[in-house]
Amino acid sequence: MDIILIQDVENLGFKDEVVTVKDGYGRNYLIPSGKARLATESAKKVLAENLRQRAHKEAKMIEDAKTIADNLQKAELKISAKAGKNGKLFGAITNSSLADELAKMGYEVDRRFIQILGGSIKNVGKHTAKMRLHREVSFDYNFEVVGTDA
Repeated sequence: MDIILIQDVENLGFKDEVVTVKDGYGRNYLIPSGKARLATESAKKVLAENLRQRAHKEAKMIEDAKTIADNLQKAELKISAKAGKNGKLFGAITNSSLADELAKMGYEVDRRFIQILGGSIKNVGKHTAKMRLHREVSFDYNFEVVGTDA
C-alpha cells in the first residue's frame, strides 16, 4: 500500500514522502493516528504541486543544514562524566545527553536524529555519532568523553 506521510516517522520516512508499507500498518496505525494519508492519484498530484512550490524554501533549508553541519564538524566537543579508574563510566552517554551538550554549545539538534554508533557510551575515549539535520544532510560527528573522579 502506498501512503503519503503527513509527519516524519522514525525508521520509515519524512513528511511529504510517498512510501510503501504493509496494508495493516497503514490502515491500522499510520492513517488513523494522523501520520499518513492514502496515496491516491489526486493526492499525489496535489503533493507534487505543493513540493514544487516549496522547492526554493527547501533549498534554503538544505543550505542552512549544511552550514550547521560544517560548523559542528569544526567544533570540538568534550563531555565530562564520572568514571572509575579503568575508564568505565558510572552511567552512560546517550543521544539525549549528547543533544543537551550540543544545545549548551548553541546547536539545536533533535535527539531523535542522533544515532550513537554502537549504542550508548559506557567508556571514556573518542566516539562517533551519526547526525541527521535534514533528510538530505547527515554526517558523522566525532566527540570525546572525558572521565572525572567519582
